[in-house]
Amino acid sequence: MTDDVVVLRYGHRPGRDDRMTTHVGLTARALGADRVVLPDNAGQSAETIRDITDRFGGPFAVELRDDQRAYTRNWDGTVAHLTMYGERVQDVEADLRADSVASDTPLLVVVGGEKVPFDFYEAADYNVGVTNQPHSEVAGLAVFLDRLFEGEELEREWEGADRVVLPQETGKKVVDPGDLEREDGGE
Repeated sequence: MTDDVVVLRYGHRPGRDDRMTTHVGLTARALGADRVVLPDNAGQSAETIRDITDRFGGPFAVELRDDQRAYTRNWDGTVAHLTMYGERVQDVEADLRADSVASDTPLLVVVGGEKVPFDFYEAADYNVGVTNQPHSEVAGLAVFLDRLFEGEELEREWEGADRVVLPQETGKKVVDPGDLEREDGGE
């Protein structure tokens, strides 16, 4: 896997988009991206994502930037813009994977939060649609990243977590990672 899959959340309307922007960042983190770039007015979302990373592990970075158009235009790598108007993800995923992840070329995944200006479509190497139907940008990002990494991101090991969720059929079980090491015969 490449060390440089970045999700850029274009646009953020404080009060209206707080939860969605936060979930874009959390989805990026959970499903294999290395960092998320948020608009500079999304500070609360950035703090929430950093807090989750501190508690549940990383690495994962969060940046706030006010130059999202220039950031995208000047990106040194592949740009994939997620839009319902793009080519079907199933038609371009192999090419996109070969152009980015397989070749260690940095990938910028642009996820809109408000009306995306046409220059993002022009700057993109790939305009990618997940179902070409209206739905959540969080769902689109999740499907896109899973297709990009071919499910490998689901096996990721997390570093520095102070809690671990143990999978089980029912109920919730969250433990300190040190407890797991002691059970396995570690420290």
